[in-house]
Amino acid sequence: MKSSTQDKAEGTAKNTVGRIKEATGRAIGNPRLEAEGKIGRIDGQIQKTVGEIKQVLGN
Repeated sequence: MKSSTQDKAEGTAKNTVGRIKEATGRAIGNPRLEAEGKIGRIDGQIQKTVGEIKQVLGN
């Protein structure tokens, strides 16, 4: 099982990459890239939240 710190770090990284993809897709008019970015952002936020929950629970 991943540690809470690792989940939070990976979640933050996914969120950042998602934001970049989303902005790039919007800038170049590529809806698929923009959608991938949104999914990455959401996935990253979920993983970061899981890490925060693990930290509170002491896992």
